[in-house]
Amino acid sequence: MDEQVQKSCWSVTIWTIVAVGAALGLVVLFNDFETAKQAVAVVN
Repeated sequence: MDEQVQKSCWSVTIWTIVAVGAALGLVVLFNDFETAKQAVAVVN
């Protein structure tokens, strides 16, 4: 019974996709890269 359960990396992948999508959404919403970059910095 020494089997190790491998941890799934899907949660990390999904969170990365969500974060990138949110960053791109902010760029589109504000239509300004600097403002969106500041907003992303506040979230992180």
